[in-house]
Amino acid sequence: MHKTSLESIIDYCFHNTEKIFHSKLHELGLNILCILLGFFISTSLSTIPGQTGDWGIIGAAIIVGFYELVSQKIYLTHASKNIPATQRLNNMKVGIIYGLFVDAFKLGS
Repeated sequence: MHKTSLESIIDYCFHNTEKIFHSKLHELGLNILCILLGFFISTSLSTIPGQTGDWGIIGAAIIVGFYELVSQKIYLTHASKNIPATQRLNNMKVGIIYGLFVDAFKLGS
């Protein structure tokens, strides 16, 4: 039996959305994992050196240096060079900053 135009359009839309969701869900999972890894790193960066009390300045300098190097690498590249590794590194950076804000709010309350 021959497909009508409506059936062809629906099949085309269905297959394209299915293809998009399969590729995007894989990337979404990795991006969320990188954000959570950054959150874990920020928790370890704020608690382990904080036990001795003398690593605060050095730890902050390392975090700011890492943050600035990642920002320079990501934002100097053009938008056409959308590299997944730099996106994951940026998501890890976002997770670190988010975790440090959460720790600051915990200490402030």
